Amino acid sequence: MDNNLLIIVLAVATLAIVIGVALWQRARVAASKKDPQRSAFTEQHGAAPRPNRPGTEH
Repeated sequence: MDNNLLIIVLAVATLAIVIGVALWQRARVAASKKDPQRSAFTEQHGAAPRPNRPGTEH
């Protein structure tokens, strides 16, 4: 097998595995939340930020 073809096959296989694992983990999180919607952060984004914890003011 030509080395250039081998590199392409390995790259595509790696991407497929990474995408597959990401989808699997997303499904696990949705199942554990019993809600397939996005996280609360994305729903609340744009609101005023929470105040700093004491002692962390800059």
